[in-house]
Amino acid sequence: MVVDITLPPYTDVLVREPLSDPVVRRAWGPAAWVAMYHSVSDHPEDPYDITVSPARLDRQLAWLRARGLRGVSMRDLLAARARGQERGLVGLTFDDGYADFLTAALPVLGRWGCGATLFVLPGRLDGENDWDVLGPRKRLLGAEGIRRAAAAGIEVASHGLTHVDLTKAGPNEMRAEVHRSRSALADLIDADVRGFCYPYGRLDAHVHDAVRQAGYGYACAIAPPPALAGDFALPRLHIAQADTAARLELKRRLARIRGRALEAL
Repeated sequence: MVVDITLPPYTDVLVREPLSDPVVRRAWGPAAWVAMYHSVSDHPEDPYDITVSPARLDRQLAWLRARGLRGVSMRDLLAARARGQERGLVGLTFDDGYADFLTAALPVLGRWGCGATLFVLPGRLDGENDWDVLGPRKRLLGAEGIRRAAAAGIEVASHGLTHVDLTKAGPNEMRAEVHRSRSALADLIDADVRGFCYPYGRLDAHVHDAVRQAGYGYACAIAPPPALAGDFALPRLHIAQADTAARLELKRRLARIRGRALEAL
């Protein structure tokens, strides 16, 4: 069976979009792109293919740096893009806010001089990822852990309040997940929250507009519908444990072809 290697197994079901043009086209230079990570640990059980070991992350960031690339937060990537200076930058994002970000991912990021954006769930502080039916259960960051990440220079952004499929949310739930999560995080870290990440990568026009109207500056998806592509449906590439240097190079090259590149305005 031919599988889209830029997506984890569960998004192969959740997101099926036709190939599309990049968000914005530029005739020169390599396209900027955004990497999507989740948990960083040595946990051997991972039915959703969302766990990368610290050693693998270390090798992946070494691969970036050897090619003159540097991982940065979405905040910094988009600011650089606005100045026309995004060349050589790669957005690094970590979804769900796992507790292992502090103990496993952050030291590796620091070793390679990289920044990142951490999408967290303020409605599940110190909770677990019980939306992943097959497990394994992993602990999520609490308030203090999120503050520690922010103090280390990591951009903290919203992944919603409790990780629900927003395309199925009613008006009250939508407001809580989109608006309340932003205000709760802003209070927690005492800073403005500019970024949002759609749970499961799912969005439609209604969800897209709700996030934009909530005051965010951007939102990350995975493979957004071409009609919604833009700063509130930014494409990303799923990075997994199996992604060696050869696979990373393939994904980088496919980013533009598959409409997963983020190119300058």
